[in-house]
Amino acid sequence: MAKPFFSGALKTFLIICNFITVIGFVLGSYVKFLNPEKWWFIGLLTLSLPYILIILLIFFFWWLFGKKIWMLISLSAIAFCFNAIQNFLPLRFSAAFKEKKINSFRVMDWNVKYFNILEYKTHPEKKEEMIDLINKYQPDIACFQEMVGGDDDKTINYVGNFKRELQFSNYYYSYDKNINFDNEHHFGIIIFSKFPIINKKTITPLPTAYNSIFQYVDVIVQSDTVRIFNIHLQSLSLSENNLKYIDNPIKNKDTVLSESRSIMSKLKKGFVKRWVQANRVKEEIDKSPYPVIVCGDLNDVPNSYAYCKIGDGLQNAFVEKGLGFGSTYSGISPTLRIDNIFVDKKFKIEQFTRIPKKLSDHFPIIADISIKINK
Repeated sequence: MAKPFFSGALKTFLIICNFITVIGFVLGSYVKFLNPEKWWFIGLLTLSLPYILIILLIFFFWWLFGKKIWMLISLSAIAFCFNAIQNFLPLRFSAAFKEKKINSFRVMDWNVKYFNILEYKTHPEKKEEMIDLINKYQPDIACFQEMVGGDDDKTINYVGNFKRELQFSNYYYSYDKNINFDNEHHFGIIIFSKFPIINKKTITPLPTAYNSIFQYVDVIVQSDTVRIFNIHLQSLSLSENNLKYIDNPIKNKDTVLSESRSIMSKLKKGFVKRWVQANRVKEEIDKSPYPVIVCGDLNDVPNSYAYCKIGDGLQNAFVEKGLGFGSTYSGISPTLRIDNIFVDKKFKIEQFTRIPKKLSDHFPIIADISIKINK
């Protein structure tokens, strides 16, 4: 008598857990329809989507060898959220990166983390490695975030030297002088281009802050004008203690409550600020009279409000040509793809690659793009 009861209770418990997992997966997949100011905590589910998908698959195979009808719970959720799954795990088995085609142009995006200025005395070779990597792939357009650069040719990170060493003909550097890196260097975002820049603008919404400014340039590519956006949305600003707690919470039992509160507070702040910033970026994208390419560090994952808002109506280079989870941040989790290249549908994405070389805390990403020919 006890055994059938236990078996039935376990089955009921697993069905309930399966349904709860499905609800969490659907909410995380479609968080773009919710106001982050009120529903910011749903963003935590979006961050966890790859792991929730694994749980759904475990349930699926569990029921496969048991009561097969219950497989439909997980299967229905996966089918309903298939497009969302494609955003963080495109179903592709190979993504070879070959020589650039003659009629295409290459775009690189990279959060360069100060271009190693903090270690220029102890590890000067690291900056050279970064420059060598960029030159190896020869991008025609490069968008960098967390760029530390100086105006004077005697500064450590003189922007003119980057332009020369990286073989670019033009650049546009946006920064806020109120938050300079030091007395000699600015701290901001920069676009380098081998194409002529015919127009440029920094958008500085109030109140001003590093993550609130973004920029664009208009360049001439094969007689067509293209608008290139470079953005860096609100970061989590996690402290060293926060990161240590995330890596190993068990060893920090004394600080569990304080660190948890600190991390949750920063997550909430980040979701809300990126909501505001993404709306501002989208307004500028919609104003563009030219086809656009949007590069940047979103500090948010696929299917988030910011990702969906900015990428609305655009192609994502990774989704179209990438492979696997494509993590672009080297810490915390192997599923964090927070750097993106969004491309207007008037273009064709020829190929995409992520370079998993740890020279910054982010990995560079590259897309080869061509202009579609109207037949």
